[in-house]
Amino acid sequence: MSGGPGAGLARDWTTHRPRPGRVAAYVGLVVLGALVGIAGSLVQAAWLPVGLLLSLLGSAGLFYGAREATGNQLGVLSAAVGWLVAIVLLSIGRPEGDALFGAGVGPLLFILGGMAVAVMCATLGRPLQPGGRSGRLEE
Repeated sequence: MSGGPGAGLARDWTTHRPRPGRVAAYVGLVVLGALVGIAGSLVQAAWLPVGLLLSLLGSAGLFYGAREATGNQLGVLSAAVGWLVAIVLLSIGRPEGDALFGAGVGPLLFILGGMAVAVMCATLGRPLQPGGRSGRLEE
């Protein structure tokens, strides 16, 4: 056996320098996350029961799509950062009292539900290996 612990393991995004295309993809996901957050904020407030579900499904689609497109949790994180920054900025009221989010349970469910969906998408397990095997070594 040659090499120390971890020799021969595939390198992930934390062990090598990112390519410019991947950096652009992550920046694009931050912008897309902000746009989905803004759109979800408007939709959930407009049609409360259906709009809330529609905005959470849009957020879930963004987070899951980011994970599938990048193949790692950093894609979900970058989309979630853009989404959360947009939501926080929209929830801060102006000194005149104007705010996009109204009082009630709808905006709270949108914020907490969106964060929960982001965590769920980031912690999904890896898909099965080609051939239907789980990737675990047989004993």
